[in-house]
Amino acid sequence: MTLGTDRTTVPGYLDFAVSVSTADDVTVVAVSGDLDCYTAPKLRAVLLDLADGPRKVILDVASSDFIDSTGLGVVVGGLKRFRQQGGDMVVRSPSMMTSRLFEVTGVIKLFEVA
Repeated sequence: MTLGTDRTTVPGYLDFAVSVSTADDVTVVAVSGDLDCYTAPKLRAVLLDLADGPRKVILDVASSDFIDSTGLGVVVGGLKRFRQQGGDMVVRSPSMMTSRLFEVTGVIKLFEVA
């Protein structure tokens, strides 16, 4: 992909979505679709918007079977931002592949996984 190329032409890009809901002082950020170098900026933007607000964030990745290194960097960066603000982020419902990625990279030690 060259710089300036329309990302919406990348297979899977339009199938990616991030939704946010809040209840009882807990914010749930649900990701569906592949979290990769094309879609990670969407999640990064959502996490940055939340960084000064909620103290407890749940990142629900149940509907995401693939996370690449860029997506993993966004997830870890989000965790660091929330912790710097006195909050925390929990990863919920990772697939078997996502759990394996967290284990192999050592990221599993950083997160509470529910």
